[in-house]
Amino acid sequence: MYATFAAQGTALLTACLPDPGAMLRLPGLLAHPLARRQRSVNAVVHALSERYDALHVHLTERQWLADRAMWSADRLHPGERGHRLLAVRVHRLLADAGLAAGAPPAGEPELPPPSRGTKVRWLATEGTAWVLRRSTDLLPQLLVLAGREAAHRACGTSARLDAQAAVATAEALATAGAASPAAPPTGTPVAALPLASAAAVAALGVGAAPGLTPPGSARRGRR
Repeated sequence: MYATFAAQGTALLTACLPDPGAMLRLPGLLAHPLARRQRSVNAVVHALSERYDALHVHLTERQWLADRAMWSADRLHPGERGHRLLAVRVHRLLADAGLAAGAPPAGEPELPPPSRGTKVRWLATEGTAWVLRRSTDLLPQLLVLAGREAAHRACGTSARLDAQAAVATAEALATAGAASPAAPPTGTPVAALPLASAAAVAALGVGAAPGLTPPGSARRGRR
């Protein structure tokens, strides 16, 4: 996908994502394998972004992650303030590359943040419903990861998991590898790409997890 867009002279826009275990403050048995996988996916994104001269937005800075005002009730999706910060950063990248048109977006929210009561009601209804819907696929996968982490920790072989992740990352990069094309000219269309190619994600064994649409996020409704 990267190579196809780049060969057409399209400017590429990519982003890396924060560690979900840290965002949700999960216990170590869940947080460590999730962090390991997210580091691998981000490594692939960084490598492909560099290879294809993409404009890349880093979304793993501690200051951005620690500011609760940036995030929705589920602690995984940005709220309005977070989405506006992303828009400002993306616009700045595009402007620096000579690709932005128009004034930069406003950084301050137009709507008041959801109240504590609204967040609690959402977690009790939509959040709980999401957990129930994912109880047959995502939750079992997380339990398998936690069990594997616990077994290696008990045997003192946790380093093997890090080594396996490094091998999977290298294989993903090899699968998605291609000769780097020339940098796209300015003034060309911009394509916002997925975090990594489908082949790279498959090699890492990372499946897509449908998200939530909590109050204060960019989208309303359910999926």
